[in-house]
Amino acid sequence: MAKELPIIQTPGSSGNGDTCTYMWACAICDENETCQKDKEGHSRWLVAKRMERIEHKVLIMSNKGGVGKSTMTTNLAVSLALKGHEVGICDMDIHGPNIPKMVGAEGQKLKISSTGGIIPFQAYNLKIASMSFLLQNPDDPIIWRDAYKYEFINQLLGGVEWQDLNFLLIDLPPGTGNESVTTIDLLGGVTGAVIVTTPQEVALLDSRKSVTFCKDSEVPIIGIVENMSGLDCPHCHNHIEVFRKGGGEASALDMGVPFLGRIPLDPDVVTQCDAGEPFAMFYSDTPTADAYHTIANKVDAFCKKSGSLLRVPQRHQH
Repeated sequence: MAKELPIIQTPGSSGNGDTCTYMWACAICDENETCQKDKEGHSRWLVAKRMERIEHKVLIMSNKGGVGKSTMTTNLAVSLALKGHEVGICDMDIHGPNIPKMVGAEGQKLKISSTGGIIPFQAYNLKIASMSFLLQNPDDPIIWRDAYKYEFINQLLGGVEWQDLNFLLIDLPPGTGNESVTTIDLLGGVTGAVIVTTPQEVALLDSRKSVTFCKDSEVPIIGIVENMSGLDCPHCHNHIEVFRKGGGEASALDMGVPFLGRIPLDPDVVTQCDAGEPFAMFYSDTPTADAYHTIANKVDAFCKKSGSLLRVPQRHQH
């Protein structure tokens, strides 16, 4: 079994007389002496407090595992950061948290600030929080019921001191289950979702389910990305369609959602991920990195357009 998450408990009680396990959040609350909120009330209040300092919350999702969603999240975040934005990554994949490996932070632990919040890990001008940072042993399997997953999701969204961000990219686990539903519910408002797929038919069928899920959940769809879209052989330089090509674009057209672009199957992307060095930063002038940058520009434009239609909250000054 995985070790318990470091929820800080301070003596105190909520309005119903039960021990309050969210007292660490009260350091930033101006109503702690008269608070009558129950446990769920604390969760939602704190998440809302953190999220009001973040301009755009973007979900990176797929209905099928193994399509390169975490790789897409990391390189999209780096591309946005290279444009001068303040960016965070919330690794919500409880059972397979891979983001720390991709930014060279494997084995790191998060620290608690003087106000009781969790300090995100910083790498490559990104703020990062992940399940991997909260485990005593990263190799331990996560064997949790949904109720305990709720505690973890709340910690990553509300317990982490994200501060002021232009973008928070939330790397969801594959599928449309409890973690995705709970995350969207706690966030309250999501700017949009990027759906990652690969060209083969099985992945495309699952991507259509993600589109339907977003529409049913009233989450705006930024667009579909076709990952692993063809390979330029490093030896013969011929183009090889390993998983076919064009299916993601056809699926997007058929579903009536934007197509953001193709990311080729590039062996160097795998090498850089394993080395903890984001490809979009270290190979920024390559065609593959340019594909990441182009998609980042489209995400940025979508979010700016969406933000212009809403009242943008007053940003806090650093």
